[in-house]
Amino acid sequence: MLLSCDPQDNEAGLKLLEDLTTNANKVQLEVLEEILTQNANTEYLMGYLHGHSGKELFKKKVPVVNYEDIKPHIERIANGEPSRIITAQPITELLTSSGTSGGQPKLMPSTAEELDRKTFFYNILIPVMNKYVDGLDKGKGMYLFFIKPEISTPSGLMARPVLTSYYKSINFRNRPFNRFNVYTSPDEAILCLDSKQSMYCQLLCGLVQRDEVLRVGAVFASAFLRAIKFLEDHWRELCSNIRTGCVSDWITDTSCRNAVSSFLGKPQPDLADLIEFECNGQSWEGIIKKLWPKTKYIEVIVTGSMAQYIPTLEFYSGGLPLVSTMYASSECYYGINLEPLSKPSDVSYTLLPNMAFFEFLAVQKDNGEVTQQRGHCNGDCITKDQEERVEELEVVDLADVKISHYYELVVTTYTGLYRYRTGDILMVTGFYNNAPQFRFVQRRNVVLSIDTDKTNEEDLLKAVTKANLLLEPHGFLLTEYTSYADTSSIPGHYVLFWELKRRNSNDLSELDPTIMEECCSTVEESLDSVYRRCRRRDNSIGPLEIRMVKPGSFDALMDFCVSQGSSVNQYKTPRCIKSKEAIKVLDSRVVGKVFSKKVPFWEPFRKETK
Repeated sequence: MLLSCDPQDNEAGLKLLEDLTTNANKVQLEVLEEILTQNANTEYLMGYLHGHSGKELFKKKVPVVNYEDIKPHIERIANGEPSRIITAQPITELLTSSGTSGGQPKLMPSTAEELDRKTFFYNILIPVMNKYVDGLDKGKGMYLFFIKPEISTPSGLMARPVLTSYYKSINFRNRPFNRFNVYTSPDEAILCLDSKQSMYCQLLCGLVQRDEVLRVGAVFASAFLRAIKFLEDHWRELCSNIRTGCVSDWITDTSCRNAVSSFLGKPQPDLADLIEFECNGQSWEGIIKKLWPKTKYIEVIVTGSMAQYIPTLEFYSGGLPLVSTMYASSECYYGINLEPLSKPSDVSYTLLPNMAFFEFLAVQKDNGEVTQQRGHCNGDCITKDQEERVEELEVVDLADVKISHYYELVVTTYTGLYRYRTGDILMVTGFYNNAPQFRFVQRRNVVLSIDTDKTNEEDLLKAVTKANLLLEPHGFLLTEYTSYADTSSIPGHYVLFWELKRRNSNDLSELDPTIMEECCSTVEESLDSVYRRCRRRDNSIGPLEIRMVKPGSFDALMDFCVSQGSSVNQYKTPRCIKSKEAIKVLDSRVVGKVFSKKVPFWEPFRKETK
């Protein structure tokens, strides 16, 4: 079901949304029928349905799967076998997910038609935003978009991140003029592979056009804050460029330089003085409103793990609304926020029933809650131990979900994923017409995340275990550990609390700091490629930190958790803590801290022909 939407026709766009959400169940049945009919003769579906279709047979015969189940089929296509293994449509590229398998990014199939479906999705967002904010056609948006490295698989198909795919597509590069969605950044700056040059040039263009900017943003909150930190570090040079009308010599990407030079134009000393005055102030609180005074809102995703950046965004924003417009992934684009000016804590996404066939795996932990009650310091994330206590219930359709219940999203897409578990845990908050609305709760089994990284408990354990081997020859034992994502600085970084014991005493003074620095580096080298890319190429994660705590610190943590309601009989040390009070318990007992002094190795993953 491929729909179109004119982003400049607000009335038609809103009517289309009303039709889709009113007839959500009917649309879902049509989507599933279309997917099964188109792909009935694929190797995958033939193995279960033998050329038949129909919803009931599909749900009875086709299993609910995770990535490891479908990975062999996708790898066969990456190695040159035909797309019809999983889909009748030609697979045109593979999308690299932020999730990993065996330390490498997961690969998701995509087609040319899916790019058109994503274009529809982006277009339908515009009339929703126009419903709540007037005058967006009277100025521009300073959106900071970036591309990332891509590689060619043995089949010749390119493997690239989902946003890189869209920004490099004809759909984006040849998009028709839309008065409601004009960017300050030229495409050449967005498509510059050097992230530093891209960032500098996009900020330069945004500053030069400051009086036309009506909204600012990036895809993720972390990326936008990284841009603000970059601005803090480079505003003097940017002002110099504006004052002289010349771009810095180190901007060497020719197409990017030429495009930005045309925006820069003649010397503008008055504008440079104004920006310099604001940036040179005593505090950068409210700097967004000061530099871009006509800005109406900041558009960034601040749900899920990005919620940790809300306080910092509020500091810089000067009271501007934080707008999360959409819920999407490499697998599929899912839903939109129909009340974009709602508070970040109240954001719910309405799934668009034409994007894919959606099912919901009901999940329940302990007393029926996905997370424990507020104040339980070891209940802020689903860890592997906790996940083992998650009871999987029936898989239900979109129309059958219940308000306040928790579900894992399962998708069947036009691109060859069938009953695929996304790992996203959602809570139903209500319905818009007949379409359910969901709050994104968290990723299943993710304990640490700063940017696009998603480190689970198993990967963290493996990395810590490997680093621990460095301590043993020196007579030290790692008795307990936990972690948290520290986003108090930009970029954020992983913090590990380690309680160590000397084999013959409690004296830690003889522990060589260089050994602990090596432990930091070993942990980083042992984490997956997405983390290492964020550290090495994107600079979106800072050096990992280990804080050594004195003996008995984790007993104190347990006492605190029990005082907050945890069961002493069932207590297990959480491998991730988010409670500020729990972090304070351990921070008050820190006897030493070290940071990684090496940047971990990373290169774009390589698909080898087997």
